[in-house]
Amino acid sequence: MRRCVCAPSALERYKRKISGPIIDRIDMWIEVSNIPHDKLLENDSKDKENKKNKESEKMKKNILRARAIQKQRFKNTKRKIKTNSEMNGKDINHFINLPDNAQKILNNAARSMDLSPRAYHRVLKLSRTIADLSGSETVEENHILEALQYRPKQIQEL
Repeated sequence: MRRCVCAPSALERYKRKISGPIIDRIDMWIEVSNIPHDKLLENDSKDKENKKNKESEKMKKNILRARAIQKQRFKNTKRKIKTNSEMNGKDINHFINLPDNAQKILNNAARSMDLSPRAYHRVLKLSRTIADLSGSETVEENHILEALQYRPKQIQEL
């Protein structure tokens, strides 16, 4: 496969073909860098492999802890919610209480990034998950800022 050689304006036109409502339904936009093909088949050293396994185990424990927090949070909900991503607007208002500084940051970002109501709620739900992963009972401004980093960068105007 060859790298695209299109002009930046052609790339922007192509990106605009993705509709705003579809963009709003994607929680996290992450840029992945290209890995040279010869690196894909390299064998990792034992030390590197052990380090990766330890990091994976740590990540797994962290995720399981966050899922347990969410299970506890939603145990008495009528709709049988299991994860933050399943919250609707009422649930978000009930389960996510932002401190004033975090609310101000989110509102400023929503204006400057022109977030739709759906995207705004997605940022809140992702912020709640990031807070759970860090073991925080409240969604703080750093959780909001991290969640905002996962919004699409170059196609926000859609």
